[in-house]
Amino acid sequence: MSEGSKGSSLAFGQVVIGPPGSGKTTYCHGMQEFMGRIGRKVTVVNLDPANEAMPYQCAVDIAELITLPDVMEDLKLGPNGGLIYCMEYLEANFDWLQEKLAAFRGHYYLFDCPGQVELYTHHHALKNVFTQLAKWNFRLAAVHLVDSHYCTDPGKFISVLCTSLSTMLHVELPHVNVLSKMDLIEQYGKLAFNLDYYTEVLDLSYLVDHLASDPFFRNYRRLNEKLVEVIEDYSLVSFVPLNVQDKESMRQVMQAVDKANGYSFGDQEQRSLEALMSAAVGADFHFTSTLAVQEKYVQSQDKAVEEEVMDL
Repeated sequence: MSEGSKGSSLAFGQVVIGPPGSGKTTYCHGMQEFMGRIGRKVTVVNLDPANEAMPYQCAVDIAELITLPDVMEDLKLGPNGGLIYCMEYLEANFDWLQEKLAAFRGHYYLFDCPGQVELYTHHHALKNVFTQLAKWNFRLAAVHLVDSHYCTDPGKFISVLCTSLSTMLHVELPHVNVLSKMDLIEQYGKLAFNLDYYTEVLDLSYLVDHLASDPFFRNYRRLNEKLVEVIEDYSLVSFVPLNVQDKESMRQVMQAVDKANGYSFGDQEQRSLEALMSAAVGADFHFTSTLAVQEKYVQSQDKAVEEEVMDL
């Protein structure tokens, strides 16, 4: 994996990013198990210096290089400043990372990244790490996890769309946005629109109208309209729904990532007709997966209504 060695084999993987509590570590654990069952050799790399309890088998751990508690204690920094320092320290020690990764040639890599949003929207240290990995012939896709409960609040969902767009433009990697914890969405409250409205990010003017029904947000309608215009002008943001407990949901997310980082066309697996067709289908699997989750959501809502009627 020497820098600039065009003859070396490609390495494929995912950088798993997103805000705190979005399920990044749980995703890495589930994807490691899922890919292991279909025969892929998976290596999980923990790049989160604050991650102490890891449920997955961690092959490379940044804690061997630096930890957030040590930085906070020694340099008297807060958690945000400490995380930025850790990422800059990692950037300054590429040789350590290269040596660790070289021991797992031929594996598929999952990079579990920190949960500080600033690292993906405007700070450059982690972005430079991804750029360096690309120079080592890594073909990566960014998997950006967002908690699905934001769909139940129009204001928060617009904020999530802005953050997702900013992350896509800053990180500059093939990008898959994922709505995580879909198995819990019915517990968050009733959605204003069908689920595919949120996953496909359809006409956002309806969302602005719905938001304007709130007296507080009515005064900020013009601002929300401008934010929505920016999101729609780029037309980049969409989401894949994910339930880590559901194998079919995991398969659909894996297919989306495989298309994004080029694994479907690589030499790591036999390029069967089924794989090629799957990579060429486009967004059909988005519709199928969304439809399945939407059906479960509607059934749960219908059941809740029936129970209310019975109580009456």
